[in-house]
This record gives sequence, C-alpha cells and structure tokens, in this order.
Amino acid sequence: MKIIDAHIHLDQYKNQTIERIINDAEAEIAVSTNLESSKRTARLSKNYKQIKPAFGYHPEQSLPSERELAQLISWIKTNGREDAAIGEVGLPFYLSKKNQLHQPIGQYIEVLEAFIMTAKELDQPIVLHAVYDDASIVCDLLEKNSVRKAHFHWFKGSKAVAARLIRNGYNISITPDILYEEEIRQLAETFPITSIMAETDGPWPFNDPFKGKLTRPNMIHAVINEIANIKHLNRNEVYVQIFVNTRKFYFSSQ
Repeated sequence: MKIIDAHIHLDQYKNQTIERIINDAEAEIAVSTNLESSKRTARLSKNYKQIKPAFGYHPEQSLPSERELAQLISWIKTNGREDAAIGEVGLPFYLSKKNQLHQPIGQYIEVLEAFIMTAKELDQPIVLHAVYDDASIVCDLLEKNSVRKAHFHWFKGSKAVAARLIRNGYNISITPDILYEEEIRQLAETFPITSIMAETDGPWPFNDPFKGKLTRPNMIHAVINEIANIKHLNRNEVYVQIFVNTRKFYFSSQ
C-alpha cells in the first residue's frame, strides 16, 4: 500500500542513510529548520523525486535577527519552487515550558506571522509546530490572514482546540507513538479520518516497538494500521484515505 511521510527532517540524516530510506514511501515532506537547513533540503529535493521540500525556521531555538529573517524569506520567495511548502514554523511550547525562551513570546508570534503571510502570498501549504495552548494562538493568526491550508504536525491539545482545528478544516499528522501514547490515540479517535495524515518526524527516536531503531518512513505502516484499529475502519480504506489526504494537501497543485 502506498504511503507518504507527511513530516520528516531528511536534511538531518547522513547521505548514505537517505539512500537507504528514501524509497520507503511514495513521497516525503521534508521540512527545514533555518536557512542552511532549507538550502540542504532544496538540494536533496533536486536529487530525489520523492521529496517535497518545505522551507522555514523551527521555533524551538533562538529567533533569527530581523536581517536573518528577511534573508530567509527572500531566499524562499526566490528559490522556493512552486511545489514547495512553508515549514517547519510555529511557536516554542517546549522552550517556554522549560522557562528557556531566548526572546519574549511576542517576538516569536511576529516571526510566525511573517511566515504565515509568506505562505499566503505564495499560495503554499504551511507546516506548523503548535501544540496545546499555542495552537489557539496559531489559529488566531491563520484566521486573521485567511490561511486555510494548515498542517499541525504531531498535534497535541485539548478537546476544545481539537474541535477548532476540525471546524477550520486544518490537518493533523499522527506519529509512531500512537502505538503507546494514550493522548495520541485519543486524538486519532477524535479527528475525522479525512483530516489525518501520518508522519515520522525523523530522525526523532521512538519507544516501545521502535526503541533503538532508526526512524524511517516505513514506520508509517504501523501508524496507519493502528489508526485503523482505533477507529474500527477497514485497513485498506484507511491506507487509501490517508494517502489521498496527504496528496490533496501537498500535491493538489501538480
């Protein structure tokens, strides 16, 4: 059955590892974390037809200067192919939780809105790192800028926030921890199957059946099987629906 890894940091793998895993899936949505990461992702996407690149600045780090942000957005507008996406961008939930924010949260929100506006200008999908209460702030920004093609990767949040995402027609993606994390299992049950994609967030490591294993796109098969079990749906139909969801979200312009 065909699969797409809806969120993976391929630029963080060694070249020989990419060669080993690239054919695991029909396609991989390869996200970036800063300008240099975006440039490597762009190079990889030229070498491998399976890669759809996404360019952005990951929020769980010190923010770029105004000059660096302008340089990155200018590079995206100049070098971003028509089939690219914006991401990974969002808000620093985990830094904030550890009281390790490098700048005031308002500055992170301003940077995120700059990327949201870029996504709107380029008419590209946007890949978001936004969990729990941060997801509500991001929804405010998306609604303000009339951006609807939003992918909340590895989403976690309350029933109220989940309902807002569903109401707005946003997509989420489920990771391999659905096999052992009750919170993720409940979200898979809550969201309609038409709003769900599957991802690895590789090279992020996972536990239980995946402990000690290289994170690679073929783990998506276990994710889809578990989604089918949780939602009491036909396994083959879930494979098809999640594949269709991801192609429609990321490749509908092709």
